[in-house]
Amino acid sequence: MAEYNFRETEQKWQQYWEENKSFRADEGGEKEKFYVLDMFPYPSGAGLHVGHPLGYIGSDIMARYKRIKGYNVLHPMGFDAFGLPAEQYAIQTGQHPAITTEENITRYKEQLKNMGFAYDWDREVRTCEPDYYRWTQWIFQQLFESYYDKKADKAMLISELVAAFEADGNAKIDAACDEDTPTFTASDWAGFTEKEQSDILLKYRLTFLNEAVVNWCPALGTVLSNDEVKDGYSERGGHPVERKKMMQWSMRITAYAERMLNGLENIDWPEPIKEIQRNWIGKSRGAELDFDIVGHDAKMRVFTTRIDTIYGVTYMAVAPESDWVDMITTPDQKEVVSQYVEQSKARSERDRMADVKTVSGEFTGAYAINPFTEEQIPIFVADYVLAGYGTGAVMAVPGHDDRDHRFARYIALKEGKDEFHYIKQVIEGPDVKEESFPGRDGLIINSGFLSGMKMQEAMDKAIAYMEEKGIGQAKINYRLRDAIFSRQRYWGEPVPVFFKDGIPTLLPTQELPLELPEVDKYLPTEDGEPPLARASNWKTSEGYELEKSTMPGWAGSSWYLFRYMDPKNETAFVGTDKQAYWKNVDLYIGGSEHATGHLLYSRFWTKFLFDRGFLKVDEPFQKLVNQGMIQGTSAFVYRDPKTNTFYSKGLKKAGMQQLHVDVSLVRNDVLDIEGFKNWRSEYKDASFELENGQYICGSEVEKMSKSKYNVVNPDDIIDQYGADTLRLYEMFLGPLEQSKPWNTNGIDGVFKFIRKFWSIFHNDANEWILQEDQASEAELKVLHKTLKKIEEDTERLSFNTAVSTFMICVNDLGKLKSHKRAIMEPLIIALSPYAPHLAEELWRKLGHQASVSQAIYPQWEEKYVVEAVHTYPISINGKMRHKMEFSLDMPKEEIEKQVLEAEQVQKWLDGKSPKKMIVVPGKIVNVVV
Repeated sequence: MAEYNFRETEQKWQQYWEENKSFRADEGGEKEKFYVLDMFPYPSGAGLHVGHPLGYIGSDIMARYKRIKGYNVLHPMGFDAFGLPAEQYAIQTGQHPAITTEENITRYKEQLKNMGFAYDWDREVRTCEPDYYRWTQWIFQQLFESYYDKKADKAMLISELVAAFEADGNAKIDAACDEDTPTFTASDWAGFTEKEQSDILLKYRLTFLNEAVVNWCPALGTVLSNDEVKDGYSERGGHPVERKKMMQWSMRITAYAERMLNGLENIDWPEPIKEIQRNWIGKSRGAELDFDIVGHDAKMRVFTTRIDTIYGVTYMAVAPESDWVDMITTPDQKEVVSQYVEQSKARSERDRMADVKTVSGEFTGAYAINPFTEEQIPIFVADYVLAGYGTGAVMAVPGHDDRDHRFARYIALKEGKDEFHYIKQVIEGPDVKEESFPGRDGLIINSGFLSGMKMQEAMDKAIAYMEEKGIGQAKINYRLRDAIFSRQRYWGEPVPVFFKDGIPTLLPTQELPLELPEVDKYLPTEDGEPPLARASNWKTSEGYELEKSTMPGWAGSSWYLFRYMDPKNETAFVGTDKQAYWKNVDLYIGGSEHATGHLLYSRFWTKFLFDRGFLKVDEPFQKLVNQGMIQGTSAFVYRDPKTNTFYSKGLKKAGMQQLHVDVSLVRNDVLDIEGFKNWRSEYKDASFELENGQYICGSEVEKMSKSKYNVVNPDDIIDQYGADTLRLYEMFLGPLEQSKPWNTNGIDGVFKFIRKFWSIFHNDANEWILQEDQASEAELKVLHKTLKKIEEDTERLSFNTAVSTFMICVNDLGKLKSHKRAIMEPLIIALSPYAPHLAEELWRKLGHQASVSQAIYPQWEEKYVVEAVHTYPISINGKMRHKMEFSLDMPKEEIEKQVLEAEQVQKWLDGKSPKKMIVVPGKIVNVVV
């Protein structure tokens, strides 16, 4: 087989692409645009392992494919460069996060370029660069200067709201605002102080400052979003997280809840991601009603989706973070309630939502009055109630709600009462003592004037009763909460706000960017202020204090797709003409873990910028594909700790230690014993029990992790096999969307394909052997079937079957001993998105001066992909006895004649005449004797 020098070839073409800016995108022209984008990578210090490029390879294939299909392709790359890891490293070492980040980006870019990705590097952006975060700060300012008008169903300028206040007060205003926003007249407004007016406006602004219950991580010294907390610990570092109240900047994403729900119907996203967002937004229709609190003037308002079960309410429950806890807890219950509230801080709202089986709580000592029955019912504090949903208080109907039922039995036993004390049945159906019964189709019973009604009728009657009595009203509620926007960290975008007499005020636009100051340490100050408070003069030129918090990690990634369209623009975050041309992302590839973070926030910011006229689209990503995970294949050795002897897999015994071993020391399950001895000093003098002279390792598919020594560095694969082999192998492993294990043992087959393809053009002496002869019909059939299949597979992102098709094609051409330009030239074009280096080299050797990326995908012809003949299975009395080949246009009568004349058929007929013959054209022939 001819020798293919992949190292020399790949370096040559990577240099060519960079020097010639082969993948630079320009606006305009007659070509249809195609914008393909990878999810913004965070440049970690560890660099890329073979699992990371999976989505990048998929997007690169599509970018290259669409280019040769005649599209104007935008395929950029940049870095989400603010983040906790660089700051944690800065805290530990004192090295500025910018230095660490730059080193990491340099490493990432080197790896990405080594894989031959067709990025337009001239459009690279980094969220940590002041010329980028200047516009993140500018967008923050636009949000601050906007409110959401419900009648117009869009964001509008806050100045228009102020004008309305000056003219008529806020009684006629229908806008998204805080629940506790007071009603006032124009006269009241005029009489408010500047601070009072500012506080009122903060209740309407789309980014605002207020006291909120947050996920506070003392070890990291910052607030974390819900999607950054798992099981009460920070996702980054695994540190304990508690719930506490702090003054925070927030984004009023709740104003866009309905539009984000509706917008899901207009985008091509995986249904599981859509469903996650629907559940996260959590729309529900129900009612709000007020409960009097015994001994208090205040009324406790609750939201319920089942007002029809109001007669089944046997207790109330409030969230541990609720203000009600301090207001209503009696002195004799103060200590036990305080202890419970403190222990509840360890569980985030996300954990409490997910863990539906765990219930706990304490009696506050207070009672409420059911407004329908006038009965007194106890009020408990319980962490299954969420401060962030509804009003943070619930009316409990244990007979017909699963969590209420669990809590009712738990609290009754805790109080020494009958287990079913708090359970009352108000819907006809099975007994509810042992298990709750939702009964959406049952008749209401034991419920006064609602008895005998079905659910919807009872709800309508109950709501009408509430509204008549002035104790409640119909209500649509959303689980979605406003997004906390502050982080008490250094390495993030400074918030462009200063405080003038306690009033948050925007920096003048011309003073942007507000750049990060130098600090002596990257830790909070001794009195708990954020690291920016360490700056020597973190004030405006007039001496006003600047905001000390920074923006969260999702700020810069919420709009980056638009900056790629116009990265050098100094007067706007994106030029109107360029955004109108590129619109939004046609294909977005990234992980499903961002469903309730980045993907939600990007949609929010895009809709806002659309409302304000800065964008022509209201969705960022038209089509989303979630790539699967490439898992590691861990290798194990088996050690007798007493003797430090390692036993081969087939010889291992009970009680031996199973230890991970670096996969780089294992090939085809065989351990490199000398390499293993040198790997760890404690194994230097180890002895080994072998099988057939070899040490066979065990294996298991696990998440790729440094601690499991199963991380495979793509640099090593590229050095040994080449980038094209890596690209093809990652695609060959299975469907893009599915998770699959990495196994280096299987890469040889793909490497062999690369060399076989090269060998069609070269003999064993590496001499050029391509022929200029006319292609045979058999060769053309192989070619055109391949072109058709590759086109279809690539369009639907079925890259694994496309790679298989190339392999089958090369094998078929090998059987035909095909070495003809007429066949191989179009095949090179088809292969170029998948193995671009190999394709470029062969394209140049064919005499083309321009890059193969400028070629046009060859058109396959129908006449070569439609079979002219068909091999018919010939059945005798339903059993297949013979096969015969006939032209597809042969008449049925002629097929019958030739079948009956065939010697093999005559043998089975044994001289008998057939009773019937069935001929299904293009399928089968059945002879009934």
